Amino acid sequence: MAPSVDLAMLAAPPLPEAFHPPHASAHPLHLQQLASTILHNLQHQHDWTLLSIHTHSESTGQLLPRPVISGLPPRRAYIHPDEQVATLKLEHDTGTPVKQLPEGEWVLPTHLGEKWSLKQFAAIFDALDTIPPNDEIAHEEEGSVGRQWQGNNRQKRLLLATLHDDSTIVYYIMHDGIVKPRQN
Repeated sequence: MAPSVDLAMLAAPPLPEAFHPPHASAHPLHLQQLASTILHNLQHQHDWTLLSIHTHSESTGQLLPRPVISGLPPRRAYIHPDEQVATLKLEHDTGTPVKQLPEGEWVLPTHLGEKWSLKQFAAIFDALDTIPPNDEIAHEEEGSVGRQWQGNNRQKRLLLATLHDDSTIVYYIMHDGIVKPRQN
């Protein structure tokens, strides 16, 4: 007699509350599960907070090409090269470190087996606002260093989250356009 298997145990785990029910069926199930897996990794392995999965554009209400995650990392994920230079100069001049508050980030869930084109990436960037909604970090005051590279002043960017078949996830920072390289 063959061993019995409870099929309910093999089912995918339920989607997190961050996946808003009204739009839960807007994308194929595999994209929803991919976004859920990446969100789980950000929350439990990388200590991100304020995580949410978005299926529709916050500004237009249009369906996004695929689910995208927004959240707040525990530390700044990216510092613009010019901001880094200004920060180092200020720290040198004053002798005190400049506090680098984290900023809300977009995260694009992908799988290693997917083939992406520039047109597909452009469609994602076009559908997103510069900063995610509910970026609850108090931005630095008016005259602070780096203000011109933060918040709505920053260039559009996202973290490309790529899931491998062995469940490893790697993150790459992508910008919408060209960013000048860091100086060594």
